[in-house]
Amino acid sequence: MRALLLLLLLIPLRGVMAEPLTIEAIFGGGGLDGPTPRELAISPDGERVTFLRPRADDQGHLDLWEYSIREKKTRMLVDADSLASGKPLSDAEKARRERARLAGLSGIIHYQWSVDGKTLLFPLGGKLYLYTLAAAQGKAVRELPTGGEFIDPKISPKGRYVSYVREQNLWVIDLQSNKARALTLDGGGTIHNAEAEFVAQEEMDRSDGYWWASDDSMIAFERYDETQVPIIKRSEVFADRTEVIEQRYPAAGSRNVTVTLGLVSPEGGEARWIDLGADTDIYLARVNWLHGDKHLSYQLQSRNQQRLDLRRVDVATLEQTDLLRESSTTWINLNDDLRFLKDGRTFIWASERSGYLHLYLYGIDGKLRHAISRGEWNIDKLLGVDETGGYVYVQSNRDFVPDTQIYRLKLDGSTADAPLRVSTRDGTHTSVFSADASVYLDTFSDPATPPQVSLHKADGSLIEWIEKNPLDDSHPYARYRDSRITPEFGMLKADDGQTLHYRLYKPANFDPARRYPVFSFYYGGPHVQKVVRAWGDPASAHAAQQTQFLEYMAQRGYVVFTLDNRGMARRGRKFSDVIYRQLGNAEVLDQLSGIHWLKEQPWVDGDRVGVFGWSYGGYMTTMLLSKASDEIAAGVAVAPVTDWTLYDTHYTERYLSSPADNPAGYIRSAPFAWLDGLTSRLFLIHGMADDNVLFVNSTALMSGLQKRGIQFDLMTYPGAKHGLSSAGEREHAYHAIANWMDRQLKPVQATVPAEP
Repeated sequence: MRALLLLLLLIPLRGVMAEPLTIEAIFGGGGLDGPTPRELAISPDGERVTFLRPRADDQGHLDLWEYSIREKKTRMLVDADSLASGKPLSDAEKARRERARLAGLSGIIHYQWSVDGKTLLFPLGGKLYLYTLAAAQGKAVRELPTGGEFIDPKISPKGRYVSYVREQNLWVIDLQSNKARALTLDGGGTIHNAEAEFVAQEEMDRSDGYWWASDDSMIAFERYDETQVPIIKRSEVFADRTEVIEQRYPAAGSRNVTVTLGLVSPEGGEARWIDLGADTDIYLARVNWLHGDKHLSYQLQSRNQQRLDLRRVDVATLEQTDLLRESSTTWINLNDDLRFLKDGRTFIWASERSGYLHLYLYGIDGKLRHAISRGEWNIDKLLGVDETGGYVYVQSNRDFVPDTQIYRLKLDGSTADAPLRVSTRDGTHTSVFSADASVYLDTFSDPATPPQVSLHKADGSLIEWIEKNPLDDSHPYARYRDSRITPEFGMLKADDGQTLHYRLYKPANFDPARRYPVFSFYYGGPHVQKVVRAWGDPASAHAAQQTQFLEYMAQRGYVVFTLDNRGMARRGRKFSDVIYRQLGNAEVLDQLSGIHWLKEQPWVDGDRVGVFGWSYGGYMTTMLLSKASDEIAAGVAVAPVTDWTLYDTHYTERYLSSPADNPAGYIRSAPFAWLDGLTSRLFLIHGMADDNVLFVNSTALMSGLQKRGIQFDLMTYPGAKHGLSSAGEREHAYHAIANWMDRQLKPVQATVPAEP
């Protein structure tokens, strides 16, 4: 009876017991963020919000949904499984998804609105579909005759055509006749029409290779020839086979593709070619149509990335006008903030010439009118322009570096120094504005709030919740809610006096009288920020999972630390440019500053510091252990770059110049110059079919370590790409990392042998 009474007393306590996170929960199909919409869009007529929603049991499988603003109802438009053919993706589409960090997703991963707001276009299962909102039930979806494998489908602005790239040529379907025609005919082999080249997709944030005029009269398209790009042979090792891939890969110092820019009618005919100049060793950075479709603009970046030219082309005569030139003694970062205004007389241009990214108003003659924003703060990007009201909306971390907020500025420059903050809650807001900037969608989160999506007026006032995503008992994270560890944010100083921001998770059941091991996670490279005040890292699904993994490690008894070092994003050029011509120096010094600060804390065991990074972060691990093994006990490097001559032109030369121009910088930026100092234990992890950071980076490191007699641990993944995104790979990798860290940093519990 007493035992039964005790059992009854314990039963209600189980419901409130704190359940710790598991790697299976974090990286399994269900996910812990809740029903977070992706690919949010406001319909052109402003009547509905569309988005991709993940399945409750599989966060990587997406269906197309809408929210009717008038009816205040949410409904599924397309169930991906109802149309899926099961056909495998083409190699070209797989590569595009890998470069867009979408390789782990399935179902409908992208869609596009027609300008009239009547139809939606989406690819699925190797086929292309048009969804008509006004069609009768069961007749809304129409399959289009692509005639084969395709990439990059688009609806023309007037809605008469659908375009796509097939067999390296540009095609259109006339939606009235339902017939497809090729607009270019020479694609194949080394010739690609209407495609973005490898470095444009991977490094320039440009996945488009063609651009419609708004009246459907013409298409501007890129044609590139990769004949002179060196062929590299690499082995992709799978569980049951090895494939030798011959890939044209523009490694640092080698030749790039040759790019031309053409104009073609959707009715067919000969293409007309725009003269890009005598220098062919350039990058076609951006292409934009001006209002009225009589002029086209394009941006050319020099090979050394220290010059960026904006030119305007009369599409009737092909005569050109130089509008402006940006120059830098280090490098120019590309952006998507160019806006030609409807008045036909002015445009908005973003520049870092002041040391911070700000907006400027120019006349169409190329003369500067005034600054729209100004000061020692950085905009992230231009979100929207309200030409009628005279406002622009930007995203920035002006108030607090780890935050992302929405601000309003006047187009006339009168508030350049004093932007008005529109978003109210502290944390991270990522936003999508309507075409007229009258309303916007806001995805908000902070460390205690899962991502929430809401519709707002431009002044920030709430119109409607799209997905409130409450952290209630039905939320997928609910069972772990009572175990959640909220991070702390703080600041340190770099050796040049600049401020460094960090995030810290203290261990579960933290006792300041104890001394804990450290698990330090970083990225460390340009254009990335990891110290963010958000539920998870909003950069990608994998980044969000990594944030939850950090909390998992804190629950396992680690002090978990992340520091954003110099060279990284959103802090201005003084903060970033310190890495120019030598990587792995300032970044390492800053991470060591963080480690030194940790060791000063009475609750840190300075002899048990472990570090972990992926990609550039993996490179950082190799440099930290090679330069500072006396400070660090152990480190994990996943998919690290170890030799910058093996990485691509646009990324590498931006920071290091060419190998011929800066040979010492390349030597000093690689771990091999410092490898004799690596005495701490290293765990090296790499996918054996990685086409971004090639597997040879790790084999070269293995050889260097072996020649020096340095022991290390290794885990390779057959058939895996850079993100280890296939089923089970991430779960296995993160289990391996956590268990390996435990073996290196946690004391072995002594056991008493049993008596015979």
